[in-house]
Amino acid sequence: MSAEINYQITQSDELAERIRERIQSERLADGAFFMTESDLAEEYQVSRTVAREAVSRLTAIGLLEGRKRIGLIVRRPDPLRLLQLGLPSLFDSEQDVSELSMLRYVVEMGAVDLAIRNGSDEQCQQLCDLAGELAAAIRSDQAERIAELDITFHSLLLQMTSSKLIAGMQRVLVNFFQSVYQEYQSDETTGERMIWEHQELAVAIRDRDSNRARTMMQMQSRNWLNQNKTT
Repeated sequence: MSAEINYQITQSDELAERIRERIQSERLADGAFFMTESDLAEEYQVSRTVAREAVSRLTAIGLLEGRKRIGLIVRRPDPLRLLQLGLPSLFDSEQDVSELSMLRYVVEMGAVDLAIRNGSDEQCQQLCDLAGELAAAIRSDQAERIAELDITFHSLLLQMTSSKLIAGMQRVLVNFFQSVYQEYQSDETTGERMIWEHQELAVAIRDRDSNRARTMMQMQSRNWLNQNKTT
């Protein structure tokens, strides 16, 4: 790569960061007009190529949108969409999988207290009902049903936090991890432990017992943390 191209890339990165800071500092709302690409090049005294590359970086993350015959429009990026699009490229090594496993652990552990605080009585009962359905699926060895109920259980838990971002992160992470986790092993000991852990967690949340709920979440988490632990 030539020195000139390297310089343009550096300029584009710097300009993209300046634009992002400007949008933030001026608190430009979603849908607000920013400027045209040519105005951008003129105001920041860069070439059209550099301006175009900087805009391309910001449109890729959803911060800007180009409109024909109008110009650049400010948009509000969707962090969940960015995470979902980026996850496949983060599974190049066992270390990457381990890091994302720890991210899931942090999300779920941090959500327990919020779920206890914000979850309704109806949601708590639904969580207990799902634990019961999971137990039935495990004892009848319905592998696909087990995975489906486990996702539903944990997704509901994070919905109970009343945070769309947290609930969305759970959905993205858990659904993606299903493709890399080891398949459920249907031996009796593993199955009964899984039943007990989910039922105890659901009861602890229903009883608004934070200490017990965190303990049970730690016990559940160790299974998929160990599955994706690097050697």
